[in-house]
Amino acid sequence: MSYNGADTATALVAWGNAWLSGHVGLDEAVDAVENASGPQILGTAPTAADPTPSVALLDEVTLRRGLGDLRVAGMTAFRLALPAPGDPLGLTGPPAFNRAALDAGAAVIVSLPDRALGLVPVEDRRGSSYVGVRWNAQDAAPGLPDVPSLAEADRQLTLAMRDATEALLTVDDVSGIPPEIADALADLRDPGRNGHPLAPGYPQRAHRVAALAGRLAVVVELARRLDAHGLTADQMHRRGDALRLLDGAVRRALVAACNSAFDPVP
Repeated sequence: MSYNGADTATALVAWGNAWLSGHVGLDEAVDAVENASGPQILGTAPTAADPTPSVALLDEVTLRRGLGDLRVAGMTAFRLALPAPGDPLGLTGPPAFNRAALDAGAAVIVSLPDRALGLVPVEDRRGSSYVGVRWNAQDAAPGLPDVPSLAEADRQLTLAMRDATEALLTVDDVSGIPPEIADALADLRDPGRNGHPLAPGYPQRAHRVAALAGRLAVVVELARRLDAHGLTADQMHRRGDALRLLDGAVRRALVAACNSAFDPVP
């Protein structure tokens, strides 16, 4: 089981919101999250600027215990952040939390009655066999981030998928594309393939958008590994631009889908 911070954060937000909205129980939610990324714990994250953070968590608790404590404290929602350099997607501050989330490439923001709590995932290795996830908790700004709506993210993802596919097929000879990328591109034509990363209770559109974003994320990852040998500087530039645009659209789509749990049903 390989660690991926974005996948881990997506799972926690999706199943956490399904639990908060009453569609699954706490045990089912935690089991789903840990089945995806291994055993998980929550703990505070002291910094040089704030050696005694004010978050109301014990030094180290299991994910099940930590979520239960936060629920008692009035937790109402989970929000996903998938920042990248130059794009603080889903973040509202403060700077210390933003830096930690950017380093991890992902974070979860927990909404509480009078404040917000930021959870940043890091791989947790102990000894030769234990591999899990530790969520480092620190205070986050309670404001709402500037993220697209589900409908807007859906449109942006469709446009980015079309443009990136054209760019990849133009830059690279179709016959030279590795089979795994060709298969990933073919998967895009089958909206029902490979399931989805969300949980019960989400709008149908959110399931569809998250599923497409997940398959496109595979395309981005595979395409970035392609050997650039034989490409001109212009072709390399076009490929890079296409992948950056697609990566941004994928992250926005996942954030919008995961954060839509409590959106009004149209």
